[in-house]
Parts: sequence; C-alpha cells; structure tokens
Amino acid sequence: MTTVTTAGRWVNKIAMPLVRKFSRWPSTTGRLGMAVLSYRGHRSGRHFSLVVGFHRTSDGIVIKVQLPDRKRWWRNFRHQRRAATLEVAGEQRTGDALATRDDQGHVHVHIDFD
Repeated sequence: MTTVTTAGRWVNKIAMPLVRKFSRWPSTTGRLGMAVLSYRGHRSGRHFSLVVGFHRTSDGIVIKVQLPDRKRWWRNFRHQRRAATLEVAGEQRTGDALATRDDQGHVHVHIDFD
C-alpha cells in the first residue's frame, strides 16, 4: 500500500463524518465545496465512498483529481458515464459522472445531476 493510499484512507475515515454533517452546497457557481462521493466499482461492483473537493457548475459539479497517477478511483468514470452520488450536509444528489484527462495530464470528473 502506498503512502498516498494510506493517507487517503485516514483522511476519509476522519473527514467523512465531518463533511457529511457540516459541509454546505456552495451558494454560487465556481465556489469550492467538500462532499462525500459514492459510486459502484466498474469491475468489482463494490460500493465506495470518499471525500472530494468540488466546484459547482450550472448543471452539476466538477471534481479536480489531485495526483491522478497515484489514484485509481476516477478510472471508473473514464470511458463512459456512470452513476455517482454526491452527499453534502445529509442531502444526496445523483448524477452521471465522466472523467476527462487533458494534454497536461490533469483529470477532471464532471457530474451532471439528474
């Protein structure tokens, strides 16, 4: 297990209850928010949840994946839109997520809500 993976698990364990209880939807487009992202693994079918930072857009949200080459979760959304749920302050919103990678290697996951 890598250092990034170990650190991520501890951050999720500590931060997830706090984000679920105290986070709020940003009031305007472009502002940063924190949420719990839940999805089902593409191959395994297992349910996963993790804490993410996001920016609001007019029709959903965008998650900028930090250190994408050291993380695998975003690859579940690489080739086709897949269902994802974002939970903020006890409110859940479900949408279709798609990951894109630009020429500089940056990865963004776009979630359009239903």
